[in-house]
Amino acid sequence: MQDIDVIADPASAAAALDPVRARLLAELREPASASALASRLGVPRQRVNYHLRLLEKHGLVEVAGTRAWGGLTERQLVASAAGYVVSPEALGAAAGGPRTVGDRLSAAYVVALAARVVAEVGGMARHAVRGRKRLPVYGLDAAVRFRSPADRAAFAEELTAAVGGLVSKYHDETAPDGRWQRLLVAVHPVPKGVDPGAPEAAGASKMTDAPDTPDTPDAAEGGEAP
Repeated sequence: MQDIDVIADPASAAAALDPVRARLLAELREPASASALASRLGVPRQRVNYHLRLLEKHGLVEVAGTRAWGGLTERQLVASAAGYVVSPEALGAAAGGPRTVGDRLSAAYVVALAARVVAEVGGMARHAVRGRKRLPVYGLDAAVRFRSPADRAAFAEELTAAVGGLVSKYHDETAPDGRWQRLLVAVHPVPKGVDPGAPEAAGASKMTDAPDTPDTPDAAEGGEAP
């Protein structure tokens, strides 16, 4: 089972977004039968079977095993991932991106950047999983509480300078074996009622070497496997 699966196909996204099917995917983080799911959800078994067939058709649910019960063979099903994210690719031409937003200080621009990360990394990650390879990525998540708007502005200015300095230091336009990487930094308020997490940058994942992973977005499933 994958940790996160990015859904790019419009039909698969529609299947997963149905309220009953979304609940089934959550329940199927652990293997279960249709009868067990029907009991948990309070939904007739025939209806559960209908939803499970659709999820299985789109590769969101798979058979984990079988069990003999009451003279019958009952299938145990499990979700293909512990969690799902719908990619902007599922919206086709209607999907938004950074190029459609002019104001870089707007919330729309930050959302568009995040959407691009989902689309680009999600496409390459699907191929990495199939090829049993690790994608060379790095994630950093931190929380900070500012005393005042002035401190926030000063932080943004220092952060911009620090990132600019690192980019200048390590960027090499002419390196024959160089690989383009995207660097995204965003600062935004934490919604009320949401736990901001630890105040230190403890959520980083180690970048690993995968020299044959594609550098370009792989939104279309037909790209080269990493």
